[in-house]
Amino acid sequence: MFDAEILKQLEAADVERAKAYARDLEEGLKIVRTYPQGVTIFGSARLSQDNKYCKKARELGQLLAQNGHAVITGGGPGIMEAANQGAFEYGGRSIGLNITLRHEQEPNPYLTDTLQFKYFFARKVMLAMSAKVYVLFPGGLGTLDELSEIVILMQEGKMPKMPVFFFGKSFWRPLTKFFENKMLPMGLISKHDTKIYKLTDDIKEIVDAANKIGHPPIKTNYYDGFSAQSGIPALPQD
Repeated sequence: MFDAEILKQLEAADVERAKAYARDLEEGLKIVRTYPQGVTIFGSARLSQDNKYCKKARELGQLLAQNGHAVITGGGPGIMEAANQGAFEYGGRSIGLNITLRHEQEPNPYLTDTLQFKYFFARKVMLAMSAKVYVLFPGGLGTLDELSEIVILMQEGKMPKMPVFFFGKSFWRPLTKFFENKMLPMGLISKHDTKIYKLTDDIKEIVDAANKIGHPPIKTNYYDGFSAQSGIPALPQD
């Protein structure tokens, strides 16, 4: 059995850990409130800029900026850099919410605003709260983690039901088929859950969805006063 001194030390460590978590969240919330909710773009850090998906991400970033929408990414290379570059070159708001990793991930050079996070969970909260539309480009385990986070929060009514696009039908279709052919028949998800997201190869469809929602004022946020009953409806399916 632990003696009182050991327990006291453990409790002190927990308090310090909680304070560190809070600092990450506090700094993130301060940044989020300095720009209107925009479009968060997720995707691989490992793809080169001549990859077809990076080219599309850059094109999307530019088109979003042209329509007055902030572009938010994880701030790193690959898909993130491409989307930020498109927005930055047009003169739009280009935000990077970066993460400190064991293999250092440097912020890409196309950011008008940046913040360095220590904890993944705090960064994911900010990537969610920053946006009114979410776009998942092809990526690896990190992108799947972010995908699951967004979809389950909408599934459980923990965040507003904003448009969620899986960009790249040929890449994402095997995953959505797994949802529909394996998980759905077993009752692990509902038919309604499959309507949270939409597959697309059309960047204009994404921009149109952002335009339909419009431009919320700076310092306001769709999370403010949110309840499950007041969520924005998910996108209709084809």
